[in-house]
Order: sequence, then structure tokens, then C-alpha cells
Amino acid sequence: MKKIFLCSLLTALMISCKSNQKINATAEIQLVNITLDSWHKAAAEAKFELYFSLMTSDGVFIGTDPTENWQNKAFQTFSKPYFDKGKAWNFSSFQRNIYFSDDASVVWFDELLTTQMKICRGSGVLKKQNGSWKIAQYVLSMTIPNENTDEVVKIKSTFDEAFIEKLKK
Repeated sequence: MKKIFLCSLLTALMISCKSNQKINATAEIQLVNITLDSWHKAAAEAKFELYFSLMTSDGVFIGTDPTENWQNKAFQTFSKPYFDKGKAWNFSSFQRNIYFSDDASVVWFDELLTTQMKICRGSGVLKKQNGSWKIAQYVLSMTIPNENTDEVVKIKSTFDEAFIEKLKK
């Protein structure tokens, strides 16, 4: 009888732990979404301090232009005049996928955004620091329908060729 009771207790405990893990995962997903949505909102409302407080100190922003690979301090310097004018950029996610590392200390994600450039894709990495999620890397990409790729390649080929040559030097 004691064995049955202990087995039942152990089974109940295991089920309880699995349920708590699911609840925690759901809560963590919600926190990641809040972080990313708050970050986008801070840019739209030109809240410089809030925007950069949601990034790691060594965070990286990679923009749509091939020259835009901004380390945090350089990105702050570049961005400050836009924020100071009260108008940075306005991105709003309408679809997002979130993935966790095994130890739940790192998240990677991708999202589709409405922007002034129409639909863009954002992707990146968040790290958990002192109990909060911080953006360690964000990559912004313009989306191009496959049927328009040839047109876009023609438009950008002169720039791309010159940029590649410059990097080779």
C-alpha cells in the first residue's frame, strides 16, 4: 500500500512539474513579446533611454543597408538625432515566432513587421540578464516577393558591386 501511495505521489509531482514548466514557458514567451513590443513602441514614441535599456550593452543592430552593422554605442550615436527630433521609426509586429535554448537563457525569434518600408522581417537574439530579457542582436530585412527579385537585383547591382570591391581592399 505504501508503494502505491509513493508511486501516486511521485506521478502527481511529475505531472505538476510538467504543468509548471508549461506555465513558465508561456510566461517567458509573454515576457519576450512584451520586451520586443516595448522596444518597437519606444522607437515609435522616440523614447531613447527606454529603447536602449531594452538592449544588452554589447547589443548589435543590423539594418537593411549592407553598411549597417551597428554595435550598441555606435547605434546610439547614429539614432540619437532621430529620437531627439521626436520621430525615430515605427515598426509593429504582426507575426512572431519565438524559440528558447535548452536552458531558457537565450531566445531567438523572427517576426514580420509593418513599417514605412511596408512589410519587413526582423530577427534576432535575446538574453536573460538579471531576470529580464534584453535584445542582444536585431536584424532588419526588407522582404521582396520572389517574382520581383530580378527587378530589385538590377536596382541594387551597381551599389552592391562597388561595396563588395570596397570591402575587398
